Amino acid sequence: MGTMVLLDLMGGVALLLWGLHMVQSGILRAFGPDLRRLLAKAFRNRFTSFGAGLALTALLQSSTATGLMTASFAAEGMVALVPALAIMLGANVGTTLIVQLLSFNVAAVAPVLFVLGLVAFRSGGRSKLKDVGRIAIGLGLMLLALHILLDTLAPAESAPAARVLLKAITDDPVLCVLTAAALTWAAHSSVATVLLIMSLAYAQFVTPAAALALVLGANLGSAINPLVEGGRRGDPASYRLPLGNFLNRLVGVVVLLPFTQPLAAELQVVVPDMAKMTAAFHAGFNVVMALAFIGLLGPIAAMLTRLLPERQTAADAGAPRYLDDGAVETPSLALADAARETLRMGDLVETMLRKVMDALMNNDRALVTEVSRMDDAVDRLDNAIKLYVTRLTRKNLDDSEAQRAMEIVSFAINLEHIGDIVDRNLNELAAKKIKRGLQFSGEGAAELIDFHRRILESLRIAFGIFMSGDVEQARKLVAEKAELRGAEIAAAERHLERLRQGRPETLETTSLHLDVLRDLKRIHSHVSSVAYPVLAAAGVSTAAEGHLPGFAPAVPRPS
Repeated sequence: MGTMVLLDLMGGVALLLWGLHMVQSGILRAFGPDLRRLLAKAFRNRFTSFGAGLALTALLQSSTATGLMTASFAAEGMVALVPALAIMLGANVGTTLIVQLLSFNVAAVAPVLFVLGLVAFRSGGRSKLKDVGRIAIGLGLMLLALHILLDTLAPAESAPAARVLLKAITDDPVLCVLTAAALTWAAHSSVATVLLIMSLAYAQFVTPAAALALVLGANLGSAINPLVEGGRRGDPASYRLPLGNFLNRLVGVVVLLPFTQPLAAELQVVVPDMAKMTAAFHAGFNVVMALAFIGLLGPIAAMLTRLLPERQTAADAGAPRYLDDGAVETPSLALADAARETLRMGDLVETMLRKVMDALMNNDRALVTEVSRMDDAVDRLDNAIKLYVTRLTRKNLDDSEAQRAMEIVSFAINLEHIGDIVDRNLNELAAKKIKRGLQFSGEGAAELIDFHRRILESLRIAFGIFMSGDVEQARKLVAEKAELRGAEIAAAERHLERLRQGRPETLETTSLHLDVLRDLKRIHSHVSSVAYPVLAAAGVSTAAEGHLPGFAPAVPRPS
């Protein structure tokens, strides 16, 4: 008897957690970008931040998810600490709303949710309708799990062993707090833990005072995961937000724990139903903590800033900044992060291109070393981006997301090739020129500088095309490629004319000059590759560039 009850309880809790996961993943897949934009717009002050945290968590039903998302914003310096703390106060209140709803007898709605959810999931294809179906099925599973828990606990009231075990745990309020906190940390959800406590309280397996102590523990446990997972190793400042949220929970628990007995007696008079009383206390605790702390966020932020100062070590250019592992479950968010990281990689490549020309023109040996070091960072970023996007392609991407994933990988590959040309060709030419003490002629130097300027302008246009998919800019970039081919021929002819005139500088640097022109043109071929998928998607012929009309390869190759 006891074994079957335990198995049924474990199955009910597992079903509850899976339903909660389906609701969260469905909302993130369907509305992830909108939710992230909501957070970004809410950072004006603590009150709008509080409202955004409440609304977002009411949808996601996970203050942990909101906490990790906000922690990533704060760690990247995109949001000040005070509004970030206000978001967490709102998140703590928002997570109580589903508990309030499920405290009523709504189990009869579960079959309707299953039917509607299945129809939407099966007929939605790759649209948002499929994700809405996932949400409906998840809610149905949560209601079914609660029904299972209540049905399982009802006959177990007569089992002496179960009562003895629970009494041993719940007689000590501190042990109640620690047990519930551990369960919430393991489940990554205070909602699931509080719903379980409601079931135990309704079946009178725990006393009213023990139920309140367990709720306090669940609220404390919900702050542990952002503290463990929300910071960045080696960066103390990234732990300010999760630590502030944890301290808010801890203060509330320490203050209220001694008063659980009288509070339970008072609440029972107002709300005789034990399940509803548990849900009401959960909501009241979070509202009171929000009201108590929202006016103190300034001093709290100042204290956390003093306790956890900014990391003083130099940033690693090759370490990804925007590839958020927490966004992988939401492809649209993850693709935006990957595109952002690719642009940062592009910035490094542009800097390399500028510095190598300075080294060529000014015989600067220090710049040659710096460019080689930067290429190592570019290579590491390229690997990180490709691995990140590869993880995404294992998810259920729609056609537009799959196409965007290919565009990101393609552009990252071409940027890495540009970095290799700069490091292994232009940088070696600069080192050779410095070693021999050579100088370009005035006319030759001016030609190379002008050619280099056009490459940089094309690279900036390519960045814009990569982000916006602008067809006109793509046409412009491909046209520039053809013009640059003519410019290279003209520059080579002028160089040969200077050779015929017997100019000493030209004679000494002839191979260097022609090699630099060749390598810059190769770089432009990689730069212009970003335009072909855009033109192909618009049905624009690229036959002039050696491609079939209306077609571009998934991973463009320089011609």
